[in-house]
Amino acid sequence: MEKYSYRTKGVCSTRMDFEIEGDIIKSLQVMNGCDGNLKGIASIIRNKTIDEVIEAFEGIQCGFKKTSCPDQIACALKLYKEQQHAVKG
Repeated sequence: MEKYSYRTKGVCSTRMDFEIEGDIIKSLQVMNGCDGNLKGIASIIRNKTIDEVIEAFEGIQCGFKKTSCPDQIACALKLYKEQQHAVKG
């Protein structure tokens, strides 16, 4: 299992800590932000593939912001995939 941390941009949450096994998200903890909503999102994405989560969350906006915590999850996972590809490639 690999641990991966991501510093968010443009949202209330400040950091997302993932545990990923292969291409499956095993857990997500989010620092700051809307606690109940983010715990719910973390529960929903547990045992989902990275691609499933990116597809579901990418582009979601929060109010007037151009991003959201779900969109930041997608951004984090896309960056994780790029980094994994660079290491293997």
